[in-house]
Amino acid sequence: MTDKSQKIVVITGAGRGIGRCIAHEFSKEGAVVIIAEIREPLGLEMKLEIEALGGAAIFVQTDVSNVSQVEMLMKTIENEFGRIDVLVNNAGLSEFCDPLVIDEQNWDRVLDTNLKGVFFASREAVKVMMKNGGGSIVNIASTRALMSEPNSEAYAASKGGILGLTHAMAASFSKYNVTVNAILPGWIETGDYSALREVDHSQHFSNRVGKPEDIARACLFLTSPENNFITGTQLVIDGGMTRKMIYEE
Repeated sequence: MTDKSQKIVVITGAGRGIGRCIAHEFSKEGAVVIIAEIREPLGLEMKLEIEALGGAAIFVQTDVSNVSQVEMLMKTIENEFGRIDVLVNNAGLSEFCDPLVIDEQNWDRVLDTNLKGVFFASREAVKVMMKNGGGSIVNIASTRALMSEPNSEAYAASKGGILGLTHAMAASFSKYNVTVNAILPGWIETGDYSALREVDHSQHFSNRVGKPEDIARACLFLTSPENNFITGTQLVIDGGMTRKMIYEE
């Protein structure tokens, strides 16, 4: 049985990288973590990790680009726990392709996962949240919503769209006491941090490349009940990289 004081936190794409860290940090705070992950081995591994550390977690295999699966995810959680307190829309694809050759299938795959998935997961979660006095949604966007590299059109469009969705949903869901915010991570190293070079760190005002924990702590902050005055906004977490003028010599 779940303690009523425990938050029920849904994290999409929680099987690896930033999502994995977010799941661990919420678990450390005593939350019940719902791992919504398309890859079954990663989802089950994450569940066992949290349980081995004394936390509570369930895994629901979910492809967020599939609306029926998203609906089933939220219905499963409602049936099991009766509520949803937090949704972190973290699942996403990063696929770069020459805009002159990208086909419709590739375009749709990125937009369906990164943008459509955010909207429908949020909508279905709010249907549960509104029955229990409200909740919090955090959308993981990217600084690529603000600046670009070549061949990133689909990814940039999806992440830019998340910013528009964030303030639109904040307006629509405010009557249900649901806050909606976006985090825009910059360079967040999810691999071997020790392998980074000094030149990598020096590109940031913070003098270091970001870590998944930097994003996880922001998720905890934005979903804390005492911070419910923060809604409809976007938080850039990039060590100042997008504000630094870099001249190539």
